[in-house]
Amino acid sequence: MLISYNWQRELTATKLDPQEVRERLTNVGLAVDAVEERDGDHVLDVEVPSNRGDCLSHIGIARELAVIEKSTVHSPKPKVENPEGKISDLARVEIRDPDLCPRYAARVIRGVKIAPSPEWLVKLLEVLGQRPINNVADITNYVLHEFGQPLHAFDLAKLGESRIVIRRAAKGETIKTLDGVERKLEREMLVIADATRPVAVAGVMGGEESEISSTTQDVLIESAYFNPASVRRTAKLLGLHTEASHRFERGVDPEGVLRAQERCVALICEIAGGVATADVLDVYPAALPAKSVELRPERVEAITGLQVPRAEVLRILTALGFEVREDNPARLIFTIPSWRHDVAIEEDLVEEVARHTGYDQIKTALPPASLAGEYHSSERRKRALRQAMSGRGFDEAISLSFTELTEDFDLIAEFAGRGRESAVTLTNPIIEESSRMRQTLLPGLLNSIRHNLNHGVRDVCLFETGRVFVVSEPGQLPLEREAFALAATGGAMAADRAQAERELDFFDLKGAIESAVAAMNLPPLDFKIAAVKHLRPGQSAAISIEGARVGSIGCLTESLAGAYKFRQPIFVAEVDLTALLEIKELPALYSPLPRFPAIVRDVSLLLDRKVTVAELLAFTLNLKIENLVATRFVGSYEGEGIPEGKRSVTLRLEYRASDRTLRDEEVDRMHIAVVSALKIEFMAEIR
Repeated sequence: MLISYNWQRELTATKLDPQEVRERLTNVGLAVDAVEERDGDHVLDVEVPSNRGDCLSHIGIARELAVIEKSTVHSPKPKVENPEGKISDLARVEIRDPDLCPRYAARVIRGVKIAPSPEWLVKLLEVLGQRPINNVADITNYVLHEFGQPLHAFDLAKLGESRIVIRRAAKGETIKTLDGVERKLEREMLVIADATRPVAVAGVMGGEESEISSTTQDVLIESAYFNPASVRRTAKLLGLHTEASHRFERGVDPEGVLRAQERCVALICEIAGGVATADVLDVYPAALPAKSVELRPERVEAITGLQVPRAEVLRILTALGFEVREDNPARLIFTIPSWRHDVAIEEDLVEEVARHTGYDQIKTALPPASLAGEYHSSERRKRALRQAMSGRGFDEAISLSFTELTEDFDLIAEFAGRGRESAVTLTNPIIEESSRMRQTLLPGLLNSIRHNLNHGVRDVCLFETGRVFVVSEPGQLPLEREAFALAATGGAMAADRAQAERELDFFDLKGAIESAVAAMNLPPLDFKIAAVKHLRPGQSAAISIEGARVGSIGCLTESLAGAYKFRQPIFVAEVDLTALLEIKELPALYSPLPRFPAIVRDVSLLLDRKVTVAELLAFTLNLKIENLVATRFVGSYEGEGIPEGKRSVTLRLEYRASDRTLRDEEVDRMHIAVVSALKIEFMAEIR
């Protein structure tokens, strides 16, 4: 934005020269790209941030300059001389879409003489890079640069029934804008219309049919506040970027609508003659509420490290327009000025103080922490988990915390039962396709596997730890849990081998996650057949620990595998790491090495396929046979010679006494008792 130095001198009586103004504005976050001398003036090219629409005006910049120099802004106090008549007798205004136009003000000036602008106005506009048109149009542009409030002048005689209707465009409507181009309007575009047709594109550009001409006598001055998002969308779709749309997109001052209009009307009456109506048609269905922000003075130093006296904090903020609503030793409460749309939280006020105190005053320092230099209580176990996974041949992945909506996956037990509405949606996502915070780690791991497969890497084993999120109560921060996920596909690679000896399966993943839990010194996991949305039926299981479900494991469903274009089985698991870390570690137990040898007996049982190995092992443990010290799974067999619906499972039972060597007949008696109990409990046959 171009700023006139001479105009700034009128507003602030600044004692700084143009180069000093450039340096000081840049230091407070309003970078001045260049200073150019033009026709006895100096023009500053200010780079105004997109969230600082209030600085797209000379008064806005003057406000910043006055804080820098500890002076005041001498803004004009307009007053219309000798107004006459009621506007309700001359025009009518109707807002049909207040969501897109919260406020619209109209005022009429009769008997205007359209002519070239006076020399001072022409010179000022030319310095700012504007082409003079006529006195009325030039005055609206002048006020735009002064207050940052776009205005538009209509020829009242060209408005059908002298009506202004603010509405969405009708299907198929067109308008010929001031640049002479016929434009097709869309349904969601906001237009200013008369009784029959659109006469302006709201917030963007006026229409050619209602523009001011040399024959114009009566003028209607528009001053409004339009929805910034609506103006931006319309301008983008029409390919129009104007001085007005640039400001409306960034948010003008809704409470400054009448002040800017009064200034414009007063100047027109002074320069172009005419008589203004005594009142204004100000349609404001629902006034935008004033907002307040609390500031604890000690937070300035806590956040920035700057030691700013309380009096200086008050000076800076009040000079910027923030009004003190409550002042006590513990806190300050400020009413946010209507032109500061960018301020909403305490940190915003801290930033205002910091930039006017000087960013260069912020010293380099480590942030304070009560546990500086120490591991978190869970860090040791997380490190053990990572080392265990690395030892099993898994590589650690780090995925983006933002993702698409993932409804195809069951969530960890703590988030179970939450649907589409539980996803935390970002209002301003970095990546448009990743507008939600992840509820599960699995999509990130599957994307990594797909990336590897697309690059010819067929054998992939990955794990990841990270936070997952769901919506909490209204107005509260999202719920967060740490999760631990694994994904594997391809062949099982042995050390120093170039080729996989076999394909990975469910049990490789099960063994890996059991190793991780064992490394964390936690109780063993339980695996039970369960239906999981993203896993194949019959190849999926629920994971529990100490009776509480914490996750799932299995083979990815064919539909999901097809969506990711996988042509080989993908095995995945995910557990609630927060739940694991909340479990107390097992005590470290030590015992002397056994003095007497063990006797091992194997037994092969023909069982129903639904009987799990875990059930067999748990049953033998619960028999509490005195000298039965261990039961291990050896293998299973299904195929030729085995009836349909059955399978053969071989267990290895280990017997040992602590005080003597067991005799064969003692072991036989114990072994027969165990086998008999297994046969009865599981209706098994001995093979």
